[in-house]
Amino acid sequence: MPPCPAMAEPGTLGGVSGLYVGQGRTLALWLHGGGYVFGSARTHAAVAQRMAALAECRIFLPDYRLAPEHPWPAMLQDACNVVQACSGPVILIGDSAGGHLTLNVAAKMPDRIERLVLFSPNTDRTGANGLRQTNSAQDIMNDDASDAALAGLAFQNNWDPQSPELSPRLHDGLFPPIFLACTRGEVLHDDARLLRDKIQRQGGDVSYREYGQLFHMFEHWPDILPDAQQALMDGANFMKTGGLPKG
Repeated sequence: MPPCPAMAEPGTLGGVSGLYVGQGRTLALWLHGGGYVFGSARTHAAVAQRMAALAECRIFLPDYRLAPEHPWPAMLQDACNVVQACSGPVILIGDSAGGHLTLNVAAKMPDRIERLVLFSPNTDRTGANGLRQTNSAQDIMNDDASDAALAGLAFQNNWDPQSPELSPRLHDGLFPPIFLACTRGEVLHDDARLLRDKIQRQGGDVSYREYGQLFHMFEHWPDILPDAQQALMDGANFMKTGGLPKG
């Protein structure tokens, strides 16, 4: 991934340390991916800074606790503490496991969340995603076996595929408005589609976009992948206006 930008500023919010990037009066939170085992504010600071510039806002990336030393729900508790420390409803951004975490925070604290911006979130462990194994051969950043192994480290004694915390598309109630992005070539393509279908059946607000036959976490390379730049632009537009251009 790109190196951490020099202008990232260390900070603490809700007792959780992390990095601030960007400038603006609006504060958004980016919950980083990495299977709840890898990743940090530093690994995601560059893409978050690009998003902050496009959305004209400031973004805080918390370094929530990671497994296996700190299994679920440690990361959920940290993320909720960060949201609680914010003044007023906030925009949450999450990718991969960070998208999973974002959905769980929104389900737990719906009145504190304004909008969600999700890049390829993990949403289902029930086996409903038929492309997890099919797309494993072509997704250079993720495969079904590795994804399941990381989840096992993170959830340990909380492993129940029918639990909404493990499969957040199963949460009751409506989520806040969501921008949902994925690619057709990645392992988690159907995780995004299943979430979209659930929200649409409920009459909820979801803006769904697919970006080519690309790999998981493609949005981290906007300088070389036009679809990544477009996905960040679409997400930033949703952050500012709550909608996307038609087409």
